[in-house]
Amino acid sequence: DSFDILGDGVKELLVGRDDGMIEIYNFESADDPVLRYDYALSESIASIQGGCVGKDGYDEILAATYSGWLTGLTTEPVHREGGSGEELKLSQEMQSKISSLRNELEQLQIKVLHEREKYQQSSQCSSAVSSVPAFSVNDKFTLNRDDASYSLILEVQTAIDNVLVQSDVPLDLLDVDKNSAVVSFSSCDSE
Repeated sequence: DSFDILGDGVKELLVGRDDGMIEIYNFESADDPVLRYDYALSESIASIQGGCVGKDGYDEILAATYSGWLTGLTTEPVHREGGSGEELKLSQEMQSKISSLRNELEQLQIKVLHEREKYQQSSQCSSAVSSVPAFSVNDKFTLNRDDASYSLILEVQTAIDNVLVQSDVPLDLLDVDKNSAVVSFSSCDSE
């Protein structure tokens, strides 16, 4: 998206990437764009948009992720500093917001507890049937022209414990900075 998030009268380029990076580029001159800000999310960005959403006068960047989460980055200051010996006072609006969020969190915790109890009871029943849930997998296999390698990106809405790659030809697996996986090689029995 393009949006004037910095408020300088010139639109910035908002970029959401497959690796979870949100980047803001500024066009200060006729040359290449300059990276002004970046922020990393834990999953790929499906969509990004700039605008005023939460509070008048404070622009925001909204990003939708692969699993459907909506994340917002705002220009509204979130930290307030008090002077020496000065006590920080929250506005009535902020106190009510905190109170409603605490109530919502307590209700969600109670709901989760009830659902766990319900699941435990149903799974101990003699007629209980267990099934493996179906997950949609977001996968990409792309060629990197710079180093003549392929990037395999797998994303699923649950933790990935193991990925097995089987090939009829020898492979070299390269490590990348954002990879937290442990690579294990084993030779294949030809029979």
